[in-house]
Amino acid sequence: MKKTAKWYLIQRFLIVLFCVYWGGELIDLLYRKALAPVVMAFLESQKITITGGGSVLMWMLQVLLYILSGFLPPGIRAWIQGRIDMALGGGMTIEVTSPLYNGLWGVALRILIISGIMAIFLIRLLPYLVGALYYSGVVTKQFDALLAEEKEQKRLADQKRNLLLSDIAHDIKTPITTICGYSRALTEGVAEERKRQAYLDVIYAKAMRMDELITLLFEYVKLESEGFVLHREPGDFAELVREMTAILYTDFEEKGMTLVMEIAEEKMPLMMDGLQLGRAVTNLLTNALRYGKEGGRVLVRLSDYELTVADEGEPIDPALAAHIFDPFTRGDSARSTKGGSGLGLGIAKKIVEMHGGSLTLNLNAEENYTKAFQMRFPDPA
Repeated sequence: MKKTAKWYLIQRFLIVLFCVYWGGELIDLLYRKALAPVVMAFLESQKITITGGGSVLMWMLQVLLYILSGFLPPGIRAWIQGRIDMALGGGMTIEVTSPLYNGLWGVALRILIISGIMAIFLIRLLPYLVGALYYSGVVTKQFDALLAEEKEQKRLADQKRNLLLSDIAHDIKTPITTICGYSRALTEGVAEERKRQAYLDVIYAKAMRMDELITLLFEYVKLESEGFVLHREPGDFAELVREMTAILYTDFEEKGMTLVMEIAEEKMPLMMDGLQLGRAVTNLLTNALRYGKEGGRVLVRLSDYELTVADEGEPIDPALAAHIFDPFTRGDSARSTKGGSGLGLGIAKKIVEMHGGSLTLNLNAEENYTKAFQMRFPDPA
């Protein structure tokens, strides 16, 4: 059960207890000030004398048992009434001297008195009954809402899974089709001798593309599984960012991109899984490398546990930005020309969130950058 639902039920339970308590107090006050005098006057008019002390509930129970015993023969009635005095306390005595307790009128009068006593019981129990009914309704409503939410989440998860499988099939089918076509041309001798090496290069590139896609898919599914846990150890987040950036430095140079490094010199201690968090940082850098502007700038800024990776590539459409971290989310042009899988950002976001941080996209980046991905972690200090 979600925390919000738990707190809601606890709050409603406390409110019910408060209302039941004060409702009981109010009914008790009305009983003593209004109902009890009327009842006592009626009993006195019927020559039913009650003496002694005791609680109101015990008094009503004793009256009820006395009235019920009145239906029995005199000898048995006296014996039962004696046992009632012994069980409920001899401090309270009830004496019935009215001649009306004989014959049919006596039976009707007993039934009337019994009904009145039962009504008093129900009135005193009314706050508890109303509170129980109200709270059971609240609990039922909350569970129905949680079940409906869980059902909707399951439906969306199934829909997301089906779309994921569809996208996987699309992304794998394209290189497989190319590999099959070029391989057939080579095996059947259709390809010209001067083009054989080009065909082999294409086959190799497509095979590597499939390997990359399957590796990313494996990582994504692993992070989604319930049994996966991070192996967190004390580390330096700033040093991790420097290492990941250094690994890709040559790749940025080959594309003519200028890396603008603004990483704080001081250490940034963080409990982290270095392998997984390094993969998240690498995915952001690879995204900038793939979709940034050739010959343009890429900003890598780290300050106060906030990492910003910005580039000067084509702006992201706001409609696409809303789903940028979903698997296989890409624009059509990116699908055909950039070769991205759309899984890298989703993997990065999951890893960051598992570390207690957040990963967001800023479409209003400063300093002439078209977009910026910002990874934030709470300061452990």
